[in-house]
Amino acid sequence: MANVAEIEKAVAELSATELAEFRAWFERFEAERFDRRIEQDSAAGRLDRLADEALAEFRSGAAREL
Repeated sequence: MANVAEIEKAVAELSATELAEFRAWFERFEAERFDRRIEQDSAAGRLDRLADEALAEFRSGAAREL
């Protein structure tokens, strides 16, 4: 397994095209990890309080259209 310094060195040596491809892949990778984490947090009920607060604000008229 490569360490962070080796990965940094390899990324620094990429051509502009390869760097763009890597950046696009990494953005997809991060988005997928974020989505999985949100799904896990939601399933575990860790977002319930935030949803309840948002709904309460909406119902009280404190919300406004974007």
